[in-house]
Amino acid sequence: MWAAGCLASCCASCACSACQQVVSGISRRSARLAYCGLFAFSLIVAWILREVAAPFMEKIPWINHFYETPDREWFETDAVLRVSLGNFLFFSILSLLMIGVKNQKDPRDSLHHGGWMMKVICWCLLVILMFFLPNGVISFYESTSKFGSGLFLLVQVVLLLDFVHSWNDKWVGYDEQFWYAALLVVSLVCYVATFSFSGLLFYLFTPSGQDCGLNTFFIVMILILVFVFAIITLHPTVSGSILPASVISLYCIYLCYSGLASEPRDYACNGLHKHSKAASTGTLTIGLLTTVLSVVYSAVRAGSSTTLLSPPSSPRAGGEKPLLPLDKRDEYEEKENNKPVSYSYSFFHIIFSLASMYSAMLLTGWSTSVGESGRLVDVGWPSVWVRMITSWATAGLFIWSMVAPHLFPDREF
Repeated sequence: MWAAGCLASCCASCACSACQQVVSGISRRSARLAYCGLFAFSLIVAWILREVAAPFMEKIPWINHFYETPDREWFETDAVLRVSLGNFLFFSILSLLMIGVKNQKDPRDSLHHGGWMMKVICWCLLVILMFFLPNGVISFYESTSKFGSGLFLLVQVVLLLDFVHSWNDKWVGYDEQFWYAALLVVSLVCYVATFSFSGLLFYLFTPSGQDCGLNTFFIVMILILVFVFAIITLHPTVSGSILPASVISLYCIYLCYSGLASEPRDYACNGLHKHSKAASTGTLTIGLLTTVLSVVYSAVRAGSSTTLLSPPSSPRAGGEKPLLPLDKRDEYEEKENNKPVSYSYSFFHIIFSLASMYSAMLLTGWSTSVGESGRLVDVGWPSVWVRMITSWATAGLFIWSMVAPHLFPDREF
């Protein structure tokens, strides 16, 4: 017994030392990626608890206080939502704390880039605390997460627009025949994939013998928007590149598939009901992958003038001269401290908060909700409309990004 206690103590000590070594190695440059690592770790924790935590949660009286014990899936959903809520609160608190940070002289700049051991401990405490909350709070968070997930999808759209325009500008900037040919090939591949995917959607979600007018409307609407993208891009006034239009077209048709796949399994027009498990696994994998990539991209691109993470009125250093002359070392330190921040710390953390909500919806399948009775409630149609509205918003934002510079030539976009 004594030996086992010593072994456990040694293991705990080693684990703490390892954590200290990791967090001490996080520099100012790698802080953004460290936040991404913490977010990815939260996804892993939520996934693990979804698989193993149900038997333990059944024994917690303030969670399982029902007359009849709910199904295992109810506890799996509840575990994911509680981890997600802790993650959401962690990044939301950081977002509130970082409001108004304009230069590196602000003490909160050090809080954003340092104090990682304290942050990890606070994150763990928040996640653990969520398992002491009543089910009503978790139910409210689950309902709110659907709207937060829609906002995160819009953030994904803005990041995607930034990516495709940067990609296009970089290849066009080479001004060589090879890169122009590469743009054409990639665009053709995207368009072929878009129309092939649309044919698959007609096959899966408009089966013969069924009245599937709504699904037909969704698919046809996306195809109309795809043609609108091409017409606007090729218009002589706009003179845009076909690459962004093709990539956005493919993304819109994917959102359409994701929305149609979220329809209830007993809906006659949902052709995936025979392959529900495979479809759910594929959708979950793609969704989590795009979520992590979006968050990583937002962290890496933070500070670029083309992203929404950059404050439009970022202050510039050197605006005022000191009253007394400084020596070179003090002058260097003064310049370093007065450097303006290159991106909005507050909005940076908001992205992680919204991503926490979105990942929770992916891990719970969008179609389950923690009801007061402890039973699972089918809410598949809200998920469908969230995805469809997001696809239309994607189309609207892309069209605006193409025509706005010509409608308002005096403004910077």
